[in-house]
Amino acid sequence: MFDRTINLIGLDNYQKIKSSNVLILGIGGVGGYAIEVLVRSGVEKMTIVDYDRIDISNINRQIIALSNNINSTKVDAWKKRILAINPNAKVNIINEKVSHNNIELLFNDKYDYIIDACDTISVKKRLIKECKERNINLITICGMGKKINPALVKICDLKDTSYDPLARELRKYVKKECIKGKIPCVFSSEKPISSNNETVASMAMVPSVAGVLAAYYCIDKMINS
Repeated sequence: MFDRTINLIGLDNYQKIKSSNVLILGIGGVGGYAIEVLVRSGVEKMTIVDYDRIDISNINRQIIALSNNINSTKVDAWKKRILAINPNAKVNIINEKVSHNNIELLFNDKYDYIIDACDTISVKKRLIKECKERNINLITICGMGKKINPALVKICDLKDTSYDPLARELRKYVKKECIKGKIPCVFSSEKPISSNNETVASMAMVPSVAGVLAAYYCIDKMINS
């Protein structure tokens, strides 16, 4: 199944990927593509976290959303897809809305990597602090809504972000809490497209690339650690 991966990176590096334990928080437009890359790269142990159900409005950008699984829980649909790709995968699902008050439920297992693709700022802040204290590799995803150019999405340190209200709040928090060291994030340098509509509009290009980059960050750390 993974012969071409092994041919590219070697058996030892493939085994590092296979043995890593990854948690993905938020498995929609960004997190879904991260899962897809991780499982197709050989990650066999992962925890996926989301409380939401698939809606018809997800079809334009979320890889899990199909016309025949509307209203399914995202965690159940993703578990089914992961096992269809790799029956050897061990998938733990957390079908909960994570908040600042119950974030401890994410740490019932020991993770090597966490991909934060959630939209809740209070959770993103707490995750940065918890992962620093627990020595867990974290990559957080900044705002990808109202953006259309995938070429402007990149991995960087949180302090190097701009044009992103969410990232600005995280920078303030990191400074206030005196959190030291780099905070890896996926960030788009594109200025948001202005709109009078309150809905945070999005298409597939930017969230998908953000998810791929988040997965790449983890895989690169796995094989180079």
